[in-house]
Parts: sequence; structure tokens; C-alpha cells
Amino acid sequence: VQLQASGGGLVQAGGSRRLSCAASGRTFSSYAMGWFRRAPGKEREFVAGINWGGDSTRYADSAKGRFTISRDNNKNTLYLQMNSLKPEDTAVYYCAADLTYRRAIVAVTPREYATWGQGTLVTVSS
Repeated sequence: VQLQASGGGLVQAGGSRRLSCAASGRTFSSYAMGWFRRAPGKEREFVAGINWGGDSTRYADSAKGRFTISRDNNKNTLYLQMNSLKPEDTAVYYCAADLTYRRAIVAVTPREYATWGQGTLVTVSS
């Protein structure tokens, strides 16, 4: 599968942004998907994940209550709605496809994801 992330940009603190990740190739609907981010000078970290059916999600503590992950399997697209953005959310955001076909739970570590998009930069100004 190939992944193309988009939607990044400059946003003021408290604002919102929606990221998209368009998938092509292998059957998108059969794999869990995740969003990760890498802030300047920091390690890549898990943000949110959604199972292949779209009925189970997991969030990092930093994202709970502010971010919502969703997917449209008919459009082969993954989304991340980000609200109440903070300067510390500034990072390059990556979408990723799970390594395992129809994994039962949402994975949270990068090594469990096989394919990565190119990343989209979100900058939150204070």
C-alpha cells in the first residue's frame, strides 16, 4: 500500500486541523491504521490508531479528548481531526498501515506498522 498524507499547515493555538491520508495498493479496509508524529528534537510517538473495521480506536494521552481518528474504507482514506491544538502539537504527522492483516487490537508501536506516508507538517503558533 502507498500512503499520502495531507492537511498540514500553520494554525493558531486553540484552532483545528484535519489531516487526511489517502491509501492505494493493497486492501486498505483489511488493515488497522495509525497516526504518529515527530516533534523537533523528539522521538516519533504514537498519536492515534483505528482498527481495520473502524469500530475500535486508541489514543495517546496527549490526544484524548482533542483528536479523533476515523476512516472511510469506501474512499480508502484515513483522517485525524485535531481540535484545541496546542504549540506542543507542532510536529510532522505520519500515517501508517499495520503490518498484520486484520489485527485484533490497535497497535501503538512503530515496529508494528509496515508502511508509512511521507508526513505532513503541522505548526501550531501560540
